[in-house]
Parts: sequence; C-alpha cells; structure tokens
Amino acid sequence: MDIRILHLLEGARQAEGLAVIIDVLRAFSLECYLADRGAAELRPVATLEEAFAWRQRDPEALLAGERGGAKCEGFDFGNSPSAIPAEAVRGRRVIHTTSAGTQGLTHAVRAGQILTGSLVNAAAVAAYICRQQPETVSLVCMGNAGVREAPEDLLCAEYLRSLLRGTPLADIDERIRALRWHGGAHFFDKNKQAVFPEADFWLCTKRDRFPFVLRAQRDALGLRMERVNVL
Repeated sequence: MDIRILHLLEGARQAEGLAVIIDVLRAFSLECYLADRGAAELRPVATLEEAFAWRQRDPEALLAGERGGAKCEGFDFGNSPSAIPAEAVRGRRVIHTTSAGTQGLTHAVRAGQILTGSLVNAAAVAAYICRQQPETVSLVCMGNAGVREAPEDLLCAEYLRSLLRGTPLADIDERIRALRWHGGAHFFDKNKQAVFPEADFWLCTKRDRFPFVLRAQRDALGLRMERVNVL
C-alpha cells in the first residue's frame, strides 16, 4: 500500500486512490458528532452561496459552518461540536461549509474514493482502509483555511499511517495532549471562547471514539456523506 501524506488545498488536488481529507479542529470531528447525534443527512459544500441555495431548496435544512472560525452570518450553527445539541439536528439535513475541511472534499477530484478523517474516528478509518486494500492512500492534512499547516492534522495523518502499517504510535496520547499548546492553544484563550470554546478541543481530541467512517458520495444534488459502520 502506497501511503502518501499531502498538505492543504494543493494536496487535496493531488490526492489519488483512496483519499482521507483530514480536519481535526474542527470540521470532520464535528461531522462525526452530527452523525452520531442523529442528523439525517450531511451535505458538505464549498461556498456560502451553495449553502444558502440549499435553504431555498429545503427550508428545513440546517446550515452549519464557519469562516475564520466564526459562525457564518445567517447560519443556524457554527463549526462547534459543543454548541450543537442532538435534539437540534436529529432527523434533519445539515449543510456544512468550512474554510478548510469541506474545501478539501470538493478539491479532491482525482481521488477514486474519499473519506473524512479526524482523531475521533481514526481507528475506524484505518480499519476501513485495511479492508479495502487500495493501492494508493492519500492522507491530506487540510490545516488552517487550507493554506497553513496545522499540527493536529499532521498528527492524525501520522497516526493513521502507523495504524495502516501495523505499528501504532506508542506516544499518540502524549502527542494529542501536547496539541493543547501546539495547535489548539486558541481553545484555551479566555478572549476567544465565543468562537473557540475549550470544550471543542476536548471533544475533537477524543481518540477513536466513533466506530464508523464518513464516506463522500456524489449524487445529482452534490456531495453527501454516507455513514459506514466499521468497528
């Protein structure tokens, strides 16, 4: 298995084979929580215009996402897993757009299959890939806004690679804890809690919490995330 670690939007464009688009803080951690909380459908989109077009098409759809980390104006929710209760999303279609993660999904046009990646379901992602046995695996670290590398996404990619090689990182939990100071410090800034609540950091770094993957499927309406139970 040829395992490649790629970076940012250019990495997403280069991704081939089975691509894992990684956004730990917070896009694809959030999507796992939304799936677990009973969202009927997750639809990632690249632009605000696409999100608002969905509201015209389906007035019951919920809009969630961020620009610069903050909730988009006119949206129901931001990109915060701690701020979206299960009762708000259960049985609802959620349209999701972010500065990095969802951009990577739409840019990965050369990939044969696309999964999302985060620490909260990394073991499930690795198990799914091992069952598929693709020739090429592209682990794409989306970073900050898709243009600056982020330690948490690289760590997730390295953890996935170690699982795929059968040599799990012995220091993975120590390295996750270190993200508090290197990559996640803004979640502990008292002046930024309205946008980056501390609770989000802890939710997004719960390693291997979920036993499923989210696989991107394209239909006549665009991208749709399909939950596939693995573990």
